[in-house]
Amino acid sequence: MSPSAGPTVVLIHGAFADASSWSSVIERLQQEGLPVLAPALPLRGLESDAAYIRSVLDSVSGPVVLVGHSYGGSVISIAASGAPQVKALVYIAAFVPDIGESALELTGKFPGSTLGEATSTRSYPLPDGGQGEELIIEQHLFEQQFAAGVPAATARVMSVGQRPIALAALQGKATAAAWKEIPSWYLVATEDRNIPPAAEEWMAERAGAHTVSVVAPHAVSVSDPAPVTDLILRAVRSTG
Repeated sequence: MSPSAGPTVVLIHGAFADASSWSSVIERLQQEGLPVLAPALPLRGLESDAAYIRSVLDSVSGPVVLVGHSYGGSVISIAASGAPQVKALVYIAAFVPDIGESALELTGKFPGSTLGEATSTRSYPLPDGGQGEELIIEQHLFEQQFAAGVPAATARVMSVGQRPIALAALQGKATAAAWKEIPSWYLVATEDRNIPPAAEEWMAERAGAHTVSVVAPHAVSVSDPAPVTDLILRAVRSTG
């Protein structure tokens, strides 16, 4: 598949990660000849994050397959709304909120998340001079919480480079639900300790997504890039 024959795949990372979490997936997509973008998500607020990703989408000519991991799923559900170039949505162990739902609300819908026990809160300055709160996973807990199954040395590097997320972003309520209008695919990570697998299955079913399950941690794009890539390619093929 040459770049001109396929859509651009836009990969959106989530909390406690950065665009490098897609590295092995990117390599595989490039081997298929697909153009790929993996922008850095600010992780400061749901609406502002979605607006930024929408600006990225607007810079792409031609069709897009939009992929979100974790909190990135909340972002793509808003950013793709009213974006005619987005032909498919792919959720990788991700939130799929309906209008009015937040990531924190969906996390608590089913038991199983241990994220709250593994994170700490710290302050950061806001543009208006106030203080915001952000969450970060404690480095010594990062592997077991986020990346069990990832080689230990890789998990340690990820823990150091993790991107904290503003608490307000996780509390932000979705203002759009693009999955109601755009075909979607979902990968459930059955060993996820951030988002309960039962919540992932429930969200995927509600969205009517084409769903696969992988025995993998939350960082499934790092631990198991092959099935992640395969699901994305299924979405790519659907665009014709």
